[in-house]
Amino acid sequence: MPTAAAPIISSVQKLVLYETRARYFLVGSNNAETKYRVLKIDRTEPKDLVIIDDRHVYTQQEVRELLGRLDLGNRTKMGQKGSSGLFRAVSAFGVVGFVRFLEGYYIVLITKRRKMADIGGHAIYKIEDTNMIYIPNDSVRVTHPDEARYLRIFQNVDLSSNFYFSYSYDLSHSLQYNLTVLRMPLEMLKSETTQNRQESFDIFEDEGLITQGGSGVFGICSEPYMKYVWNGELLDIIKNTVHRDWLLYIIHGFCGQSKLLIYGRPVYVTLIARRSSKFAGTRFLKRGANCEGDVANEVETEQILCDASVMSFTAGSYSSYVQVRGSVPLYWSQDISTMMPKPPITLDQADPFAHVAALHFDQMFQRFGSPIIILNLVKEREKRKHERILSEELVAAVTYLNQFLPPEHTIVYIPWDMAKYTKSKLCNVLDRLNVIAESVVKKTGFFVNRPDSYCSILRPDEKWNELGGCVIPTGRLQTGILRTNCVDCLDRTNTAQFMVGKCALAYQLYSLGLIDKPNLQFDTDAVRLFEELYEDHGDTLSLQYGGSQLVHRVKTYRKIAPWTQHSKDIMQTLSRYYSNAFSDADRQDSINLFLGVFHPTEGKPHLWELPTDFYLHHKNTMRLLPTRRSYTYWWTPNVIKHLPLPYDEVICAANLKKLIVKTFHKYEEEIDIHNEFFRPYELSSFDDTFCLAMTSSARDFMPKTVGIDPSPFTVRKPDETGKSVLGNKSNREEAVLQRKTAASAPPPPSEEAMSSSSEDDSGTDREEEGSVSQRSTPVKMTDSGDSTKVTENVAQPMKELYGINLSDGLSEEDFSIYSRFVQLGQSQHKQGKNSQQPCSRCSDEVIKLTPISAFSQDNIYEVQPPRVDRKSTDIFLAHIQASQGIMQPLGKEDASMYREYIRNRYL
Repeated sequence: MPTAAAPIISSVQKLVLYETRARYFLVGSNNAETKYRVLKIDRTEPKDLVIIDDRHVYTQQEVRELLGRLDLGNRTKMGQKGSSGLFRAVSAFGVVGFVRFLEGYYIVLITKRRKMADIGGHAIYKIEDTNMIYIPNDSVRVTHPDEARYLRIFQNVDLSSNFYFSYSYDLSHSLQYNLTVLRMPLEMLKSETTQNRQESFDIFEDEGLITQGGSGVFGICSEPYMKYVWNGELLDIIKNTVHRDWLLYIIHGFCGQSKLLIYGRPVYVTLIARRSSKFAGTRFLKRGANCEGDVANEVETEQILCDASVMSFTAGSYSSYVQVRGSVPLYWSQDISTMMPKPPITLDQADPFAHVAALHFDQMFQRFGSPIIILNLVKEREKRKHERILSEELVAAVTYLNQFLPPEHTIVYIPWDMAKYTKSKLCNVLDRLNVIAESVVKKTGFFVNRPDSYCSILRPDEKWNELGGCVIPTGRLQTGILRTNCVDCLDRTNTAQFMVGKCALAYQLYSLGLIDKPNLQFDTDAVRLFEELYEDHGDTLSLQYGGSQLVHRVKTYRKIAPWTQHSKDIMQTLSRYYSNAFSDADRQDSINLFLGVFHPTEGKPHLWELPTDFYLHHKNTMRLLPTRRSYTYWWTPNVIKHLPLPYDEVICAANLKKLIVKTFHKYEEEIDIHNEFFRPYELSSFDDTFCLAMTSSARDFMPKTVGIDPSPFTVRKPDETGKSVLGNKSNREEAVLQRKTAASAPPPPSEEAMSSSSEDDSGTDREEEGSVSQRSTPVKMTDSGDSTKVTENVAQPMKELYGINLSDGLSEEDFSIYSRFVQLGQSQHKQGKNSQQPCSRCSDEVIKLTPISAFSQDNIYEVQPPRVDRKSTDIFLAHIQASQGIMQPLGKEDASMYREYIRNRYL
């Protein structure tokens, strides 16, 4: 019986599309190009898609022979060598899907990718470029005058902008779900394997295990969570026809990863945002919720922390925390036809029994468990009712739903008028958010895949004992979720989520034994790195939904933003207004067509002829629903029975049916993540290595001044960061000019005068805010006298860093030392040693040194590596086995040494 479980790695990672007049042949291979699959696509059908998967796994030699026969058989004349019958059309890395408008089908292929993150050796890629190919040939093509317009609308969805995929890691699920599945009892997996073998698609899949002996590893592949999959409709037509490895599911949102170096120990901080494909759209055109409980601008944000020194899901240390943003779950909208910066909010339907909110929170109970915590950031006090309309309705809906829930699982509602506190000079917004974040994280807990360390059990932190969630023998589970919303779920929401994420990050670092207390301070390298990730995350989501980057950032609410930021805020506000007024309608049509919300049909109105897409997103307007949900028992019975655990992670028959379990030999490529990550069959270049190119706390944030504490948890001054010290010349000169003009420039805008039409705070309560002058003072160009001062200021950091000004000449002593160094290098050359002339300014003889290196031969021409003794080899092999989960038993000497250390350190 297999002794472990591992994720299944897709065997279709490299594709080549071959073309004949009658067919397309799509050849897919694994990364090592040792296993191949072939799809045959018919080109003679004008409107139907005919795909044949021969269910066979080819070797490289067999594929070459197959392509050779196809080439020979499709030539115009038998035996003719000049013309080829098989053409190589395009190379690709995956199939996005198939789509049809009014003519025939198109195939969408990923032609360029870029690695964005790495989680336990599982690579996450971003789509960089795609190719859309029309399948039917010209002889059978039936043209339609509106086909080109539909094609342009479809291609308005830029697949090269923030779409992500992975061949081995399920991006639609959280890390907690993916690792929980891998730790299921092996007896259940064995029964699931026998059932799957009977229903197996590939008749050759279990052949390898039988021939290589009975022991192996369970390979697990789960069904994706379709709510966060964006090409589900494009793959639906081939889902039951081809092998599962051809199905590459993509998500839309954000993915970023940075490296936190803690005294040389690498820790990867990853941020993944998944946008919902249900009720998706743009800012003013998609508000509230639809009839199925899906809300607009719903984004699930997950922060993952992993110890990069061990690359294995079984032996490594991983932690994650998930939170959600989304529009207020009510029937409401805003009319943009008035061309106002902030259109009035309208409640479209009366919902006295909170039917749509009940559907929404039932989905959240099923995916996240309890408690559900709502952080509502919309305004509570306004002279003219605007945002307060949503607050009052949401309070009524939550109050109604809570009266039927068990007391221990009621929905927690936290209203907090963030805009009001921002305008107050007496209150610190982030301090108040930090208090809320602490209480939220204590209630929900977080996920970590290892039990509490021994030192935290001996000396637990007082906050650690109050932590919620579910404690299991292998670690902790997050139960429940924080749901944050304002009106647009952009600026205020991103800052609130950052503060909660910062609080959770402290607990995650503490659980992995990397800090001594679960607390992180601002102005540390770790928090600056995390803040930069969250700002990129917020900018990306804001561009996708609102049409511009963030207007108010964390620095804005900390009141440390530079005074030049105000003009940038105004430009972002104008960009957002222009996008909402003029381009959002076209973007909404593209999203509706891409996601399959609208299907073009001959004889029916076209997409651009519809007055509204309300009927496309609300299915109950087109047909009567078969059953009505209870007004009191509004939840799904099985879901409420397993709370606080999320029902999707409970081991039951319904969830086991969503898994594909296969048995592999332990050295099969489909489950060998070591070979998939390190790729020993390829020539690797350090310049192309992702882990060296990612943002690093030591390189990008830590000061380069000698003597500075290298810990990323040390509080630093704003001008001590690595980015400010190593900034380019233009940035430094700009900083100097800002200092010179600071006296004549107007004071930085107060928080009451923040951008007048930005995001959710924009344009309201103008009577209370008053008018603030936004006139900028022109910067006077410096004369020749000032320019010398600028040069001195620019060169000052160089003096501080290296102790020397580059403009100063070298002293005689320094030049003598350098000359000796040069001649020392020349003396090591074997060729032309006698021809080398000594430096005229150096009177000393060449210094001869005895090499003390372990390398017996070491120069610029050749290197002879030292011999490795047996003990070092054993240590290295033990390290390799530890990465695979095989730990060496401790000897008596190790145990006595550890006891002595504990006795001296703590007793």
